[in-house]
Amino acid sequence: MATVSQTVLIAETTPNTREAGPAQPVGRNVAIDAYRGLVMLLMMAEVLQLSKVAAAYPSSLFWKILAFNQTHVEWFGCSLHDTIQPGFSFLVGVALPYSIASRIAKGARFKELFWHALWRSLVLVALGVFLRSMDHSMTYFTFEDTLSQIGFGYPFLFLLGFYSSEGGRAKWAWAALCLVLVGYWLVWAAYPAAPANFDWQSVGVPARWNAEHNFTGFAAHWNKNFNFGNRFDQWFLNLFPRENRFEYNSGGYLTLSFIPTLGTMILGLIAGNWLRESSPKIPMRKLLIAGVLGIVLGLALHYSHICPVVKRIWTPSWTIFSGGICFLFLAAFSWVIDVKGFKKWAFPLVVIGVNSIAAYCIAHFLEGFLENTLRIHLGPNFFEFAGAGLKPFFEGAVILLCYWLILFWMHRRRLFLKI
Repeated sequence: MATVSQTVLIAETTPNTREAGPAQPVGRNVAIDAYRGLVMLLMMAEVLQLSKVAAAYPSSLFWKILAFNQTHVEWFGCSLHDTIQPGFSFLVGVALPYSIASRIAKGARFKELFWHALWRSLVLVALGVFLRSMDHSMTYFTFEDTLSQIGFGYPFLFLLGFYSSEGGRAKWAWAALCLVLVGYWLVWAAYPAAPANFDWQSVGVPARWNAEHNFTGFAAHWNKNFNFGNRFDQWFLNLFPRENRFEYNSGGYLTLSFIPTLGTMILGLIAGNWLRESSPKIPMRKLLIAGVLGIVLGLALHYSHICPVVKRIWTPSWTIFSGGICFLFLAAFSWVIDVKGFKKWAFPLVVIGVNSIAAYCIAHFLEGFLENTLRIHLGPNFFEFAGAGLKPFFEGAVILLCYWLILFWMHRRRLFLKI
């Protein structure tokens, strides 16, 4: 996996790549790297265990707010934590036009680029399965992991990025986005909703949860574990060898979410093309309008009961709503870093952002090792110096710092894990 090629998530990006020839060095777009770094930092910061701290201080609004924004909402809605995967996927699309332009400038042809895209796709899907299998006795074939979701959609994104990079073909990206979202919505809308007497506990949905979170009326087509996506998984995932027959995912996550996730990546592709076409200026107006319209349209679809905003099953309205948030994040980073020229503050984020695959793996592989190491050498009660309730936070903060120091060490030695 460690190669000299550009990763799907870590592309060489620069405002003037479009004009660069083969002999000209390609720089990096610091704003994109910093935004990617924030996304990965939010993911790695799960080790702070803010929900445990909030439970220890139930009367503290401060810890409640922090805990809410470090957990996924149950069904409808959005927390800061819910913006991680959309941001991760969106930035794949943002980086792609720069990556394609850079590789073409170095002499790569379509055939070579396409086979490379297929290889990236295969590795990402396989890595996602590998990470999901870590706590199982055999390979756990499930494809809701962020990397697998990106991997399934990446070849289609590449083809769209390659053929829609010119201004006259930009409408192809918009057409593909509409086709993906409307087509996916139609299939779900056509699939029957659960009958009135359905036993929700048979698909892992407790009666209380059903009463609080499941939708009624037309929106019921998007209820947890009785929908087109879950029916597909009951067929598809059972084609693989399993410890037990698949009936439902306890969180409601689905394989087919890669289709609307592709829509999120297409929105990023559109943003990336805007950045390149406007270079060296930043298309702030476009980014801001797209952000506001995305949020408004997503919420309008939800409250009109046409399509609810649900991250766990990645509804088309969630693609639009979360895409709006991503546009605003990209606009904010671009304004601070590229327009105002404030770059130094972003260095800690850039260290993470330029090595996002490594950061993703570190967070999955090293948490238990570092936790055990700290307990062995510092004692089991070392982090209780501020009280037992804050122990998870301070222990997690040290582990998070260790994550960053590893990435900083890799950054100083120019060691980048790429696919």
